[in-house]
Amino acid sequence: MSQQQMNNNNSGSGNIPVSERYWTLVDKADKKFSKIRDLPYYERNRYDTYFYKVFKVYTQLWKFQQENRQKIVEAGLKRWEIGEIASRIAQLYYGQYMQTSEASYLSEAYIFYEAILTREYFKEGSIQDFNLANKQLRFLARFLMVCLVLNRREMVHQLVNQLKMLVDECRRTFQDTDFKEWKLVVQEIVRFLKADTAFMNIRPLRYSLVLDPHPDVLPQVAAPVARKNLRLRDAVLSSYHRNEVKFSELTLDTFRMLQCLEWEPSGSFYLSTGGKSGQNGALGSSRINHSQDITDPTLPPNPRKAVLYRPSLTHFIAYSGSVGIQKKMQYLQAAREASILVLATICEELPPDGVLLVYLSASGTTGHTSSPSGSGPYTNTTENITRDFQSHTIHSDGTSTSSMSSPSDSPNPSASENKGDFISSHTGCLQFGNRGSGGLNCIYPSDLIPFTRRPLFIIIESDVSEAISGAEKGERAALFLSPSCSFPISTSDSSRHSVGSLFTIFLTAPLQAFCLLLGISGSDVEMDTYEHAESLLSSSLNDWGLTLATSDNLDPVWAQILRDPFLRRFLLRFVFCRAVLTLFVQTYNKKEFHPECMPALPNSVSSMTNASQTAVLQLAKTFHATKRFVFTEAISLPDHINSGMES
Repeated sequence: MSQQQMNNNNSGSGNIPVSERYWTLVDKADKKFSKIRDLPYYERNRYDTYFYKVFKVYTQLWKFQQENRQKIVEAGLKRWEIGEIASRIAQLYYGQYMQTSEASYLSEAYIFYEAILTREYFKEGSIQDFNLANKQLRFLARFLMVCLVLNRREMVHQLVNQLKMLVDECRRTFQDTDFKEWKLVVQEIVRFLKADTAFMNIRPLRYSLVLDPHPDVLPQVAAPVARKNLRLRDAVLSSYHRNEVKFSELTLDTFRMLQCLEWEPSGSFYLSTGGKSGQNGALGSSRINHSQDITDPTLPPNPRKAVLYRPSLTHFIAYSGSVGIQKKMQYLQAAREASILVLATICEELPPDGVLLVYLSASGTTGHTSSPSGSGPYTNTTENITRDFQSHTIHSDGTSTSSMSSPSDSPNPSASENKGDFISSHTGCLQFGNRGSGGLNCIYPSDLIPFTRRPLFIIIESDVSEAISGAEKGERAALFLSPSCSFPISTSDSSRHSVGSLFTIFLTAPLQAFCLLLGISGSDVEMDTYEHAESLLSSSLNDWGLTLATSDNLDPVWAQILRDPFLRRFLLRFVFCRAVLTLFVQTYNKKEFHPECMPALPNSVSSMTNASQTAVLQLAKTFHATKRFVFTEAISLPDHINSGMES
């Protein structure tokens, strides 16, 4: 635009009253915000484009109200309207964080929400105005979510107290409204914090360079074994269990996985800056202090994550009060297709060296179908899964081979198609919603088969984890299967819903999982004991990692992800989890309580090796629980470790 055109525009706008220009900007921003809010997750490119357009308008609006605050206030601008703009900007930042997993966006969302809280934009008049009270409640709930993800626990507890008091005050003031939904919100966050205790967060769930190995020092994998090095680029996280612990659409299990797939910010990020912004709306120097050193610039970015809550019931909830059964079923189908579109979009955008993590946590249904020979009923088992996933691969050049037979025995195309049809007919599935809607809210093995053309790392946490089976179409998937039976955790409330999945806890907080299995809570553990146990576990995990990296018979599926810090950490924690549950007295020789993986890991890291038993024995002795495990007679602690424990 030429300087003359800019001058003409400025002179033209100068004739329009400031208040009118302001409300025009507000209207423009509102319309653009509505568009981006309604965009589905799987339309990533459109979302990115809209984000920058909407953000540009809100930046102009925020700057305009700062520069013309006095005139706009005289024209009728209220404080809550300024807070509404700041809240929208914070929502944009948080939405972009959920799209990209860039921690800086999360930090910016926190900054704007904290400014709203500090300046009390929504507080004035909220007790007399029903709509304003609802705005303040929504603001507190949104800020709570940001603080949870950011792990600002002190602020979380402060906001929970404010939310409780405001809901109680609103119930007294607006007696015609029972505020039932907000009472449920309070109950959800209280229950969430009761499950996600300080003990569960003794050490960060995120990947910490203080506690976890730096990516540069991870052992190299033998060249003949590792054909390529893959990096975790994307993750799809979804969980649904009846009555499970959650806040809003973030369940406890997906929250832990979300945290576990991020880099831990530097310690300086948690220090209070003490900087307060002025009443004119400028964020001041505190903005820089909050954002600086949030991540190490030498580290790779966080993997992008899509968190899907009850993916097949999104539309069902939205329309359950206003449409008939036929329409509901159509919306269910559309929602299920939408969740598949998320996977399809991510796979399409996955770079050549990328791997996609799929975490599915749900109860399931099993069924029977005829065997391929028609000889009788067929029930899914772990062995069948291994055969289904490993028996057929198609290379990227389109040639077909069988990994279970010699080249001369490669299957013909019709056989492959028949097998695919058979697998698709399995009735076992993961249930992501009410059972009354049949397959419309289930994930079947056949739903995942098309995406195995790209490298997948699949974690199934379910009582029918073996139900997810299928034939790859290009890349053999790495697969973790949770135990079909979960050992009841010895707490006052022993249901899985009270603390989340034990298998997921082993993958995200392994030492806490070990303690919970033994019935040890945070109040029972001294910090010196915990830190000693943490050191022992870290050493054992590193030993297992070195054993895998130097193994001659490590499957390429595992070899190619062993240099990725996040996936390597999951793999080593799985080895630990399997060893603990294999040796635990009450689950000893009970396969239904043991997790499985495919393809198989080398025998050198199996649960009954001296190294694995010693690793578990060390921790058991630390917590005076050796009698809770079954060890072979030849297993004993090394002298230097034994003497150290006794001292």
